[in-house]
Amino acid sequence: MNNGREVPRIVIEPTAGVGEWLELWKYRDLFRTLAERDIRLRYRQTALGVVWVILQPLAASLIFAVIFGAFARLPSEGTPYVAFVFAGLLPWGLFAGGVQRAGNSLVANSGLVTKIYFPRSIIPLASVAAVLVDFAVAAAVMLGLLFYFGIPLTWAVFAVPPLISLTLVTTTAMSLLFSSLTVYYRDFSYALPFVLQVWMFATPVVYGSGLIPGQWQVLYGLNPMVGVVDGFRWALLGGPAPLEHLVEATAVSFALLLIGATVFKRIERSFADVI
Repeated sequence: MNNGREVPRIVIEPTAGVGEWLELWKYRDLFRTLAERDIRLRYRQTALGVVWVILQPLAASLIFAVIFGAFARLPSEGTPYVAFVFAGLLPWGLFAGGVQRAGNSLVANSGLVTKIYFPRSIIPLASVAAVLVDFAVAAAVMLGLLFYFGIPLTWAVFAVPPLISLTLVTTTAMSLLFSSLTVYYRDFSYALPFVLQVWMFATPVVYGSGLIPGQWQVLYGLNPMVGVVDGFRWALLGGPAPLEHLVEATAVSFALLLIGATVFKRIERSFADVI
């Protein structure tokens, strides 16, 4: 109270529903700035720069080819094992890289969160968007492998953009979930690398999903990355379309997105107080 008059207060609250998406569009310049900053920070003061994006999945593919292809003799569905594994690492790298970088993004940007108002979801979303540069470089290497091994592209390659979108839906879902929970429980920042490592071996990255017994295929397909990885292999290497796994992946991915967005929204208001 001031001289018997109530001092007016302005309360800024996050919007909901359609207005929330319109608000994200309103702050698109901030989104672009944060994404560009993440890209610059990733390659600043590195001697090889973007070459690391090529070396990491390529080296992993060669190691997996020796261990699982040459020694363990796992089937590669009639394609060279290096190309087989790299086609699986392509979407997995986008997913794991996005979730890993977004998981700690709110804590890393605590100065922004506590000082100014903007839709907090922009921070993890920008981290996910920055990984698309790595994905583009890895995709160019994949095309080189296809040319080297003489694997022709078919009409199925047009399924790649929808598959990328599906990968981004899953990545966004887990990024929103882990980034918000990490604000309250820093244990998630330590658990995330372990979760992703276990998740990778639960996904047909270094092996084909055909190794899973038929009675377990439906349960196995509840992992949305199963359908994504199988879909990328079908689109790039040929073979039968994994329709059942793709349907499951789509349903589970959007369900996870709903869960992740709901959790993020419910605890977003107290980020500045807790972080």
